Amino acid sequence: MSEETTALPPREAMEFDVVVVGAGPAGLATAIRLRQRAIEAGRELSVCVLEKGSEPGAHILSGAIMDTRALTELFPDWAERGAPLKQKVTRDEFLFLSEDGARSTPHALLPECFHNEGNYIISLGEVTRWLAQQAEVLEVAIFPGFAAAEVLYDENGAVMGVATGDMGIRKDGSHGPNFERGMELHAKYTVFAEGSRGHLGRQLIARFQLDAGKDPQAYGIGIKELWQIDPAKHEPGLVVHTAGWPLDSDTYGGSFLYHADGGKVAVGFVVGLDYRNPWMSPFEEFQRFKTHPSIRKHLEGGKRIGYGARAITAGGLLSLPKTVFPGGALVGCEAGYLNASRIKGSHAAIKTGMLAADAAFDALVADRQRDELSAYPAAFESSWLNDELKQSKNFKQWFKKGRNVATLMTGIEQWLLPKLGIRNPPWTLRHSTPDHACLEPASQHTKIAYPKPDNVLTFDRLSSVFLSSTNHEEDQPSHLTLKDASVPVRINLSEYAGPEARYCPAGVYEFVGGEGQEQLQINAQNCVHCKTCDIKDPTQNIVWVTPQGGGGPNYSGM
Repeated sequence: MSEETTALPPREAMEFDVVVVGAGPAGLATAIRLRQRAIEAGRELSVCVLEKGSEPGAHILSGAIMDTRALTELFPDWAERGAPLKQKVTRDEFLFLSEDGARSTPHALLPECFHNEGNYIISLGEVTRWLAQQAEVLEVAIFPGFAAAEVLYDENGAVMGVATGDMGIRKDGSHGPNFERGMELHAKYTVFAEGSRGHLGRQLIARFQLDAGKDPQAYGIGIKELWQIDPAKHEPGLVVHTAGWPLDSDTYGGSFLYHADGGKVAVGFVVGLDYRNPWMSPFEEFQRFKTHPSIRKHLEGGKRIGYGARAITAGGLLSLPKTVFPGGALVGCEAGYLNASRIKGSHAAIKTGMLAADAAFDALVADRQRDELSAYPAAFESSWLNDELKQSKNFKQWFKKGRNVATLMTGIEQWLLPKLGIRNPPWTLRHSTPDHACLEPASQHTKIAYPKPDNVLTFDRLSSVFLSSTNHEEDQPSHLTLKDASVPVRINLSEYAGPEARYCPAGVYEFVGGEGQEQLQINAQNCVHCKTCDIKDPTQNIVWVTPQGGGGPNYSGM
């Protein structure tokens, strides 16, 4: 390595009362609540939000249906403020699909988690952009295009802030003409809101053993397309969820199809990352799903206008880590507050951001800093969100026993028991196997032959990634790193038939070279930051790190 890459100048530092990592719903709600409290109390309080995307909302991907309970607590006048919640849910359908048929669940028998009366079909990216505007009005400093790459610790081991990554590093590790050192942002408290499988959150959970005594976190991959459909087929406010085909009964997953405003339909597919068959491709299963008669009837004659993918933290209450540590806190999907049974997390993200903000503000008023914000988890324990998550605590665990058992028990826990006044099931299921360890050798499964895309209803990965407007500076070190470069061929390819080429929804990983000469090629410029590889790699050899600022997808309307 050359001298220029070792003799680095010191980083400049900026001081804030609170630094928030991630300008999603959780991070922005944290910042907004802090500034609201400061203004009400007439106190000075500096709040900074770092966002790795090119702008707030650029990396945000969700279905999405929004429960407005937390938003109303944050901004009771959100409608008057012009929040982009335009389409109320008008009708729910839940279908169990066979290969060529569908069985509808009567509305009266739908569990509470699948009722969406009073909720809104939204673009969470647009809501995030609106939240960022509200935060800036409150004088929150938002820095887009700057990824928090490193956690900083003080002499006592408490979190004292973060550092952004250096810019202008070439692929070979040398410094380009535009090289610039990252910036240190120091804070009395630092709140991490990176979303599912956050790069820094993962490090904090390990360092402070925040998941000790908890079930391993469970994840899914959610893949979404946005369509402009035939106006004659558009039913504004219609919500369709499905289970069943094309997944087998032992694989957790399902779909959503939402008729949004403006003649648009959001269609998506979720697969639990605890699946066992390494030949399976969640992306291809999604494409196959769209060919079902009950789904294609909505899309035929329309045009696909958007694509994206993102991991989902789905373990629920039993996998929720400790959310505080000296100097900081985890909020939103960084911690895992999503309610998988409702397929909703934005209300939980906003609520937990507010709870963490209240704890941090009260600590600062008391002239404390960099201790544990114990008031935050205590407030969560007494919140409506905790009550909601208790009701769904076993949802993902039942699916470990197969779809038929899970369907029955979800009905009991979220339909029957609430009618009896019981919101917290009197039994608790545990699991001990992380998702990556569920994958079985390829020799134990039959290879799946997926049909070729027709480029009308079904598509390939590369044309899909194009719609995500993903871009990375090509002359930079790969942000998809390997602990051991020999593992992909020596273990993953030989034992699992190279599953990274199938579980990645963006064509990042491919094995090239003839037999005996294979090597893994990483097309990092395609990465949509879904984090699936970091989660599902059976050897846990792939580590996702932050790319140089602003890279990744630029979602619009998603």
